[in-house]
Order: sequence, then structure tokens, then C-alpha cells
Amino acid sequence: MATVAVEHTTALALHEKGKLIKSLRRFDMVFFTVCAFVGLDTLGTVANHGPEGFLWLVVLALLFVAPYMLVVAEVGSAFTQEGGPYEWTKLAFGRFHGGIAAILYWVTNPLWVGGSLAFIATDSWSANVFKIGSNSPGDYFFKIVFIWISIGVAIIALRYGKWIPNFGALLRLIVLGFFSLTVVIYGIKHGVAGFAISDMSPTGTVFFGLVPILLFNYVGFELQNGAAEEMENPARDVPLSILRSGITGVLMYVVPILCIILVLPAKQVTSIGGFIDAVTLVFHGVYGGAAHALLVVMTLAFVGALVTSGAVWMIGSDRIQAVASYDGAFIPFFGVFNRKLSTPVRVNVLSGIVSTVFAVLALAAFNGGANVKFQIVLDIAISTTLLSYLWIFLAPLKLRYSHPDVHRPYRHPFGLPGIWVSTILITGWIALGSWVAVLPGTLEKVFKVKYNFRDTWSVSRWTFEAFTVGTLGVILVVAIIGYIAGAGVRSSAVDVPIDA
Repeated sequence: MATVAVEHTTALALHEKGKLIKSLRRFDMVFFTVCAFVGLDTLGTVANHGPEGFLWLVVLALLFVAPYMLVVAEVGSAFTQEGGPYEWTKLAFGRFHGGIAAILYWVTNPLWVGGSLAFIATDSWSANVFKIGSNSPGDYFFKIVFIWISIGVAIIALRYGKWIPNFGALLRLIVLGFFSLTVVIYGIKHGVAGFAISDMSPTGTVFFGLVPILLFNYVGFELQNGAAEEMENPARDVPLSILRSGITGVLMYVVPILCIILVLPAKQVTSIGGFIDAVTLVFHGVYGGAAHALLVVMTLAFVGALVTSGAVWMIGSDRIQAVASYDGAFIPFFGVFNRKLSTPVRVNVLSGIVSTVFAVLALAAFNGGANVKFQIVLDIAISTTLLSYLWIFLAPLKLRYSHPDVHRPYRHPFGLPGIWVSTILITGWIALGSWVAVLPGTLEKVFKVKYNFRDTWSVSRWTFEAFTVGTLGVILVVAIIGYIAGAGVRSSAVDVPIDA
């Protein structure tokens, strides 16, 4: 007789799950994941590296994205509890490890929205719509409004709020499609620069500098499982939504970047600092007097896409942190879902406060965010997402052994050897990206790649590592305090069948 697998959860968890409403259909899940997966904020940075950057974009699509899709499709369709990545890690390694993974996964997002997306949006708006003075009241106002629109979308009941990520995915299709078409027209009018195959030859400098950025771009398939118990049929829809969003998302990166490096001269490609830089360059070369008006429209769409990026990650990651809280792995206060909205409003508000404080501190105390110490803290805080995947990516393999009797509607097509190879590949890439983020310059030294630490970071290695370790230490201390605070909730233990 088969053993019935159970989850050790809490009475508070069962109470809060009763507030959840199923509202995510397969259509919503595809668009939700495309919105999470495709980030316009770094597209120009990847294009800036020219043909070699494109090479690594394709290599990682094959050796990271493909196996990643297969692994998450299996675990996401079998273990369909709310808070997916937290639950997978908890079931595989224990509640404490799940709590660590959850906070590393969550904390990135409010800091990313307040410390990065809000600044990129402000700069783009100021350059093309109307001027916003640095550190002016308007600067504060714009960034705070940007942050709280993203938070507001996460607070809204999912049956309504889901349409914002859906719109965000459609916006990406329109923006990137129109941009790619414009690049092709640019090539017809001005000629195609092209590139030699030798230009794609890999170098250590670009590899270590670009791969972590690509990894950050290429994650997000598990995010929808943060709302797994709000899906109509996760066992059926998770694998299909991952397949469709993965193919769509990779093409939305590959096609525009290929157009840029094929059409534009190398000198112009290397001058691109961001997506709006690339748009400005080609629009002025194609549309003449109409370029400015079209650039304003594209900027508005770009800012809208940034808002939806922040919103979709808040929707998923805030739920994951709330689940960790009602399961006793973090402060129980944050484990309460609003009865009317069925959303984790307390975590949503916490995210908004963290984002706002981070943005205000950058403006008021760190030279508008340009201060190097602020940038170090921001970079490592954002990189905590990569660290969380060291747990999340190992969990599906461990669950194959610890929970073999759980029904898996979708299994890795190459069986147990396939999931082993996929896990080694994706965890290896994440380990590389995490190492480079926390200890930059060390692998370059091992592989004799030229790297000047002070020129790159404008501080000594000692100062950099002090801020890096300090930031990670603060996050770890908060996680431990949160776990201790959850002891009372954990004492009200309940066992439920996993397949129930």
C-alpha cells in the first residue's frame, strides 16, 4: 500500500488558506510569467556587449533556461501549495531552510523596486517626457508614486490585479516588436553593419561581467507558484504555462538584441547604456521629425513596463514571504491575508515601506543613489535572489527521493538522470553568479582575466566585502529573529496530506 505523503504545517496556515480564491487561469499564468521573466531595464546592457553578449544570451537560454523550465514544471505541478518555492524548500530541507530561502527571495524585490527600477524610470521620464530635477521635490514624488503603484497592484484582489501583469506582458510584446521593426527599417535605410563570427569569441571579461546579469534576467518561472492555491488547475497548467512563457520570453530577449548587433555599427552598439538609449538611437535614424513624439510614447510604455515588473514580482514574492510567516518560519504578524482582498496586505505594505525608505535614503543621504557605498549595498541586496535559488533549485531533486509517492502530473522527460543533469546545470550557473556577486574579481584572478577592483568599484576590496558581508549578515539576522518569533505558531502543528 502506498504511503500518503503529508506536510507538517500550522493551524494558522489552514486558517489563512481558507481566504484564498482561485482566479488564475492558464492564460493569466502565461502572461504573468512573461511579465516576470522579461525585463526591459537590462536589455540595453546586454546589447552593449555586442556579438559576444548575444552568444552568452543564447548559451544560457539552452544550458540554463531549458533545464530550469523542465525542473520547475515538474515540481510546480506536483507540489501545488501556496508559496511554492518556500514550500518546496521546506519539504526538502526543513522549515528553517525554507525561511532563509524565502527572505532572500523576497527582500530583493522591494530593494530592486525602490533602489533600481524607480531610478531608471525617473531618468527615462526626465530625459524624454519632462525634466525632473535631481533631489527635487518632484524627484521624491515621482519615485514614491512609482513604488506605491507597484505595491497597489499587489494589494488588489488577484482576480482584478492579475490584469496588470497581463497588460505588462502585452506591453512588452508591443514595445519590443515595434522597436525590433524600427531597427530593421534603420538597417534598410542606413545599411546593415553585421558582424564577423570571430566577434562572438568568448572572453573571460565579458563572461564574468555579463553572465550574472543574464541569470538575473532569466529567472521567474517559479514565481507564479507563489499563488499556486489561487490557480484553477496548477497540475495541468503549470507545465504548459512555463513552456509557452519560456519560449516567448527567450525570443523577446533574443530578437531585439540580434537586430541591434546585426544592424548598428559596433561603435554605436557599445555606446548603448540602457534600453531607452537604444530606442533613441534608432528612432532618430528612422523617424526624423516624428522621432521625439514616438520616443515620448515609447518612454511612457517603458515606464509602464517597469511598473508591471515591480508589481508582478511583489505579487509573487510577497505571497511567498506571507506563507513562510503563517507556517511559523517568520514573524506570524505578516502571515495574515486580508479577508476581503485575499492578498497578504501586511507584507505588501512592508515591501512598500522598505522600498520607500531605500529610495529616500538614496536621494537624501547617498548623493541621489550615485554614492558607491549605496551601489554596493544595492547590488548585493538585489543579488540575494540568486542566493535563494541555491536552495530552490536543489529542492526538486531532493523531493524525488524524500517524497517519491507524491503524484507528479508532469515528470522530467529524461527521468531521474535528466533531473540530476538539469539540477547540476542550473545550480552550477547560480553558484557562479552568486560567487561573482559576493566575491567579484576572485575568479578573474584564478583564470588570469584582467580585473581592476578599485577601477570597477571605486573602493578597496576590504570596504566592498565589509558592506557585502554586512548586508547579508543583516538579512540573515532578520531571518533568524523571524524564525524565533514564529515558535508559537509552529507549536500549533497540523499534518495535512500533500495530494489533498
